Amino acid sequence: MKWTPQLRSPVSASVSVPDPVNLSEEFLLAVRNGDTTGEFERRLADFDSRTLAARLDTDDARLAFWVNVYNAATQGALVEDPEQYDDRRTFFSSPVVTVAGERLSLDDIEHGILRRSYPKFGLGYVPNPLCRGFEKRHAPGERDPRIHFALNCGAESCPPIAAYTRQRVDDQLDWATESYLEQTVEYDPDANRVRVPRVMLWFRGDFGRKWDILAFLRRYDQLPGDASPRLSYREWSWSLAPEQYAEEEQAPAGGRE
Repeated sequence: MKWTPQLRSPVSASVSVPDPVNLSEEFLLAVRNGDTTGEFERRLADFDSRTLAARLDTDDARLAFWVNVYNAATQGALVEDPEQYDDRRTFFSSPVVTVAGERLSLDDIEHGILRRSYPKFGLGYVPNPLCRGFEKRHAPGERDPRIHFALNCGAESCPPIAAYTRQRVDDQLDWATESYLEQTVEYDPDANRVRVPRVMLWFRGDFGRKWDILAFLRRYDQLPGDASPRLSYREWSWSLAPEQYAEEEQAPAGGRE
């Protein structure tokens, strides 16, 4: 089943956008359309940190906001200077966007905020004991492994980019996850083996133990209920592939049970 979340029409940058999630959507759409983003970036920077946390008052709002900001900042940087990607370590760790007065790198957003201060090295099992107060204030209540099927760092193997809304982000993440898994998971019942995306190895702690990963695959209809195969991991293509935007299709009205 194929579905990708819909990007909405932009609102003029001259109009005040009090909802930070709306602002993040419009920032992403401006990047996609090749429009000037300076006004959106200024508004993100001008938020008061405590006010931003109060407005992002649910995990749904936090997930939608930070995924949109990550994807917009990544694509904006790559469009401006694709050669930055040649040194990926520096690209991911250097400040790329300012939110609520805080200069943030892509690593800060993904691993510090969305993944709740779990560094990218350590398979998702070892938290950072020196995490910043900004990360604690703005992180979701728990790690959600579905973000790995929504964040696009510019690599060819990354999932498509879409705009997420506070009202529908849970359904959107479900469908983004299912769509990506349908394209990447290979189950061989004869060999009793299933090949899965490499992010499930790199961030294994986000998904849980082997049995949790298998349950995750069953949830998204990638394994029969009685299967208990060995795990193997697909190779990841780091080739630069910017602007992989999702098709603009409507999400189904209901969520996954």
